[in-house]
Amino acid sequence: MLTVLEVIQKTTDFFTARGVESARLNAELLVGHALGLKRMALYLQFERVLSETELEAIRPLVRRRGQREPLQYILGEVEFCGLRLKVDRRALIPRPETEYLVELLTARLTKPPASILDLGTGSGALALAFARHYPDSQVTGVDLQSPALALAGENAGLNGMPDRLTWLISDWFSALPTDARYDLIVANPPYLTEEETTAAAPEVRLFEPISALASSDAGMADIKVILTQASRHLNPDGLIGLETGIAQHAELLAWGERAGLTAWESCPDLTGRDRYVFARRAG
Repeated sequence: MLTVLEVIQKTTDFFTARGVESARLNAELLVGHALGLKRMALYLQFERVLSETELEAIRPLVRRRGQREPLQYILGEVEFCGLRLKVDRRALIPRPETEYLVELLTARLTKPPASILDLGTGSGALALAFARHYPDSQVTGVDLQSPALALAGENAGLNGMPDRLTWLISDWFSALPTDARYDLIVANPPYLTEEETTAAAPEVRLFEPISALASSDAGMADIKVILTQASRHLNPDGLIGLETGIAQHAELLAWGERAGLTAWESCPDLTGRDRYVFARRAG
């Protein structure tokens, strides 16, 4: 017979032995999820003895996390810019760095953009965040992977926006009409190098889609494609914002000046590392 606290302690020890970061927090969140309890409610039931049925609900979740499957995939959801998003192996897990990209871009827009394009939308996180922030904007999300687009559509429905966005299978701009123009283009494209991917944590390397993580040319091949083609799909004075690798900015800024864009800007993330690149099409 095990109490809630004893199960959490045993799970914490198991996770620690398996190299899981924040082992105690992970244990509490998984046990709470299995029991249908928020963390505060879980604390109030530490001395309660769990039934075998409840233990059977907890065990497979603990096993999955011990195999280093991401916590977010096991819980099945994540919060992003005030939205609750469904997440699974069809797309990358939205991260705080990408939330900060939304904050930086909205601060740089002097008026609501009439049209927004999210390249490589994945779970739809960026497209939905901007659709929520700018309720009158027309938002399009594109992705090369149809399962990812299906997930994005599910998230639009979960957040009450099933008809407000357009989803399109496209290899970056390739499937867009040649005359399609946007006031804002945003992307979190693949930017890890092969070496960075190999060295990544098992949660990333073994479970998240590699095609959405890594790119050739020192991680910059997809970024360069986007920057090369962006000017023809931006309205005059339109803004593009990209999340990039932290060692890529010097080359990208030097290279990107030839891409028909102006007002180039490199911006650090909350840890002070170069993370974002912004540019505009000349007005």
